Amino acid sequence: METHSVTEPTHPSLLKGLAAGAIAGLVATAAKSIAEKLYPPRTHGEPEPPAALAEKLAGHPLAAPTKTLAAEGIHWAFGAAAGAAYGAIAEFYPAVTAKEGAEFGLVLMSLTHETALPALGIAAPAESQTTREHTSEAATHIVYGVVAERVRRSVRGLLE
Repeated sequence: METHSVTEPTHPSLLKGLAAGAIAGLVATAAKSIAEKLYPPRTHGEPEPPAALAEKLAGHPLAAPTKTLAAEGIHWAFGAAAGAAYGAIAEFYPAVTAKEGAEFGLVLMSLTHETALPALGIAAPAESQTTREHTSEAATHIVYGVVAERVRRSVRGLLE
């Protein structure tokens, strides 16, 4: 079994957990974005969820540059917020870091792509999603979770 040079904090801190998690979420969002370029979930021109959400929030179609900017903002803000929440929870319930963060990635996929996005009308219900979309989302969310955990653990160790 691999050992880590970074130790878990001896005194949980909500603020340090949030900070480490937010940084981890940004790095993990970058990793997930790269993974989606290699194994894209949508291959037939379907809108990306952040772009669809941007237009839903605006209440009307957005011009291409505005939609791109809004979608990127939503994408990165959500990644940082999810990471911050994960970092805060990990401070007090270290069991959430099981499987090196892979479980966190899959739970996040379940909450977003299989539950919230279909409920908002932004994505097809999970049972209607293509196998390609489902497997890509699972794989890239595992990437997100594992990267988030590795970075969170490292940053949190530096904040000790």
